[in-house]
Amino acid sequence: MDQAESSPFPGQPDRSRRRARDEEPRHGAAVSLDHPVVAGYDGSPSSRHALAYAAGLSRRLERPLLVVHVSPPAVYCEPLTGQVIGAVRDRSETERWLLAELDETCDRAGIDVCVVTRRGSPARELAAAAEETAADALVIGAPGHRWHHVAGSVPGWLARHARCPVIVVP
Repeated sequence: MDQAESSPFPGQPDRSRRRARDEEPRHGAAVSLDHPVVAGYDGSPSSRHALAYAAGLSRRLERPLLVVHVSPPAVYCEPLTGQVIGAVRDRSETERWLLAELDETCDRAGIDVCVVTRRGSPARELAAAAEETAADALVIGAPGHRWHHVAGSVPGWLARHARCPVIVVP
């Protein structure tokens, strides 16, 4: 198999090998991820609105809902002491939190839900999750900070690079 067949982007590594190490899907039942609606969730008010919108879209399209939470890398350096700190979150705890947020946001009856946690850049990881599952749509919340106009934003990056429709919910 050559590089063009093994990777969706020329020069990029094959994500399927990375998935087993960095991503752990959580299923309520045996959920088939056939063209899901992907919802990026970070706990912000706009991502809660996006989660509710994605659940409704999933229900209308009769597609599974894939909730993706992207965490920053687990290791960082404490600025005052220079001590390297590893902050590892328990995946099952994160899964319970995401499902509780979904239950508070909307009624998930009739929706097949899968929860995935990933580490890295939110924009790149959301785009990768959408592409790996051939998502019908990627739903995210609008950024709540003004600095994104200078530094760029996750929705802006996804609008340029994702290979499925991107819906930004305020």
